[in-house]
Amino acid sequence: MPQPKSLDELQVIAKQVRRDIIEMITAAGSGHPGGSLSSVEILVTLYFGGGMKHDPANPKWADRDRIVLSKGHAAPVLYSTMAEAGYVPKDKLNTLRKMGSIFQGHPDVRFIPALDASTGSLGEGVSIVLGMGLAAKLNNSPSRAYCILGDGELQEGQIWESAMFGAMHKCDNVCVIVDHNRIQLDGFVKDIMEVEPLVDKWLAFGWHTIDVDGHDIPALQAAFAEAAATKGKPTVLVCRTVKGKGVSFMENNPKFHGMAPTKDEAALAMKELQ
Repeated sequence: MPQPKSLDELQVIAKQVRRDIIEMITAAGSGHPGGSLSSVEILVTLYFGGGMKHDPANPKWADRDRIVLSKGHAAPVLYSTMAEAGYVPKDKLNTLRKMGSIFQGHPDVRFIPALDASTGSLGEGVSIVLGMGLAAKLNNSPSRAYCILGDGELQEGQIWESAMFGAMHKCDNVCVIVDHNRIQLDGFVKDIMEVEPLVDKWLAFGWHTIDVDGHDIPALQAAFAEAAATKGKPTVLVCRTVKGKGVSFMENNPKFHGMAPTKDEAALAMKELQ
């Protein structure tokens, strides 16, 4: 199992993942840059910062921690992070969304067996990880299960059914992470269907709830450690993030939820990410 990297190393990886995201989506001519960029530190902390137990040399290790990107449209951030970790070929990332590529527009276990679930139909991820968590308990496995949600995705009713289930069954080996960047496909979340107060909602549903800066790697490391130490209830991290983080003209810009940058925009983005 890889050892956690230093903060400097984690920040270097995060910068590289952001560059990969821009290059991949520009090459594809389509994709979702905003929500991929907003969740970079979350994925990097899980894979490289000690947040998650995993082994690229043994991707089907029975006691590994599981991860489900419920907001599957943000696949580029997952693909790049997995490539940095050694699960998938880095030199094929720019085949994103092309015919025959393993890097489909949404994560698909038929193309990448190291994935723990195929995702893309929003709202299903929490149900999946709760099943994984309960299975681990039945198998007396130390495995934990992590799920990354979008905040617009929280408008799906299935998530709140799952939240009730997780608390009732004391699924303390499950950690849900909300990428709370406040923007969804059609605009700002508050203008479409407000989901606040998020922290109070999750507390009311019986979850251990941590409000954290989703771009602060040490804060994320502390939050994941707190989640692992919490017994008797599942944990949710409400991660305050910036849509399009790291690229000035994409930050807090609904346009870049699901639109690829032009070549000129990509060049400007890459200059900012050097």
